Amino acid sequence: ALRKLFERLGATYIKLGQFVASSPSLFPKEYVVEFQKCLDSTEPVEWNVVKSVIEAELGPISKNFASVDKTPLASASIAQVHAATLKSGEEVVLKIQKPRIDELLKADLNFIYIASRVLEFLQPDFERTSLSAVAGDVKSSMLDELDFKKEATNIEEFRAFLVEQGLDYSVTAPRVYDSLTTKRVLTMERLRGVSMVDAESISTITNDPETLIITALNTWTSSVMNMPWFHADVHSGNLLVLEDGRVGFIDFGMVGRVGEKTFKAVNELSTSLALGDYEGMAQALCNMGATDDAVDVKKFARDIEEVMTGMMSVQPDELAVGVDSDGSVQASISFDEEEVTGMLLKIVAVTEDNGLRLPREFGLLVKQSLYFDRYLKILAPGLDVASDARMIAAQSAANEESGGKVEVIV
Repeated sequence: ALRKLFERLGATYIKLGQFVASSPSLFPKEYVVEFQKCLDSTEPVEWNVVKSVIEAELGPISKNFASVDKTPLASASIAQVHAATLKSGEEVVLKIQKPRIDELLKADLNFIYIASRVLEFLQPDFERTSLSAVAGDVKSSMLDELDFKKEATNIEEFRAFLVEQGLDYSVTAPRVYDSLTTKRVLTMERLRGVSMVDAESISTITNDPETLIITALNTWTSSVMNMPWFHADVHSGNLLVLEDGRVGFIDFGMVGRVGEKTFKAVNELSTSLALGDYEGMAQALCNMGATDDAVDVKKFARDIEEVMTGMMSVQPDELAVGVDSDGSVQASISFDEEEVTGMLLKIVAVTEDNGLRLPREFGLLVKQSLYFDRYLKILAPGLDVASDARMIAAQSAANEESGGKVEVIV
C-alpha cells in the first residue's frame, strides 16, 4: 500500500522509493523488497510542452535538428527521452527534464529533511539511526539527478577512462553533444543494441559471448578501481551489446562513490573472494562496517560461506524475448531485479546478524556485482571467475603476494 501511495504522489516519492530499493544496507528488508516494484514509468508530457523546454534551452528545434520524434522512447518521473536526428544526419537521443520538476523535488526534499530533524529532536532514538543523515543522502542523490550537465560529465569521464585504459575499441558509452546539452536537456549519440540477457540475439552478433561478458565485467571492475565513481545501475537495460559487437554502457544518472576505507576493504574482499577465503571476506567486511561490539570472525566466515554456496546454486530462469514497435528486440528475465535484490538482502542480513552495519555504497557495489553474476550465468555458464586468468579478480588474487600490476584483459 505504501509503495502504491508513493507512485501516486509523484516524482519525489517515486525517486524516494527507488532510493530505498537501492539501499538494503540502510532500510528494512520488507521495504527494500516492496519498493523494488516501484515503477519509474509515467504518462508522457505532451509534445508541445516538451518542445517548449527544448527550445527554451537550445533555441528553435529547426536550428539544430533535422527532426525530433514527437512520441517518446520512454517517460520517467523527472524526464522523458525522444529520438532525434541532427542536421548532420547523426542519430541522437534527447533526455528532456519535465517542466518545474526541480522546484517540486527541492520543496519535497527540504520538507523530508526538516521533518527528519524534527523527529530526531522529539524522539532521540531516531538520532541513533542517523535518520537525518539518510534524508540528507536522499536529497543529495536526487538533486544530482536533476542536473543533466553532471550526467554529461559522468559520460565524458567514462569515455575518457575507456581511452586511457585502451578499451574504447571494445567498449563505449554515448558521445555527448556539449553544445546541445544543458541542465535540463541532454543530447547523446544513439546506441543501438540488445540487452545483456538476450543470449539469442547476442549469438547473432558474436560467436564468443564469454569474452563479451568478461570485457563488460573487467571494464566495470577497472572503473571501480581507477575512477572516483562507478556506474551504479548496470541492470540489463543499461548494459547493451551493440550491433558492431562492442559493449555499451548507458544511463549515467546514478553513480556511486567509494570512500578510502570502503575502497580498501572492497579490494580485500575481492581478493579473498577470488581465493575462496571466507575468513578473509569476513575480516574485510568487519574493516568496512560500523559496529559497537567485537565480531566473531570465524562464525561470520561460516555464515558468509553458507550464503555464497546458496548463491552459486541459483540458475537463471527462462528468457522472455519480444520485438518492440520499432523493430528492436527486447528481453527480460525474472531474476534481473527480484533475485538480485533477494541475494543482496541475504548478504546484508548476514552482516547485520553478526553485528555490522555496512555503508550504502557497499550495497550499490554488491548489487552491480550480482547483476554481472547473473549475466555470467547466461553468457558464460562454465566460467570460473576466481581462477580464469582473463578476470581482474583472478589477477588481483595472483598478484596479491608479488604486488604486481593488475591489467584489464579483454
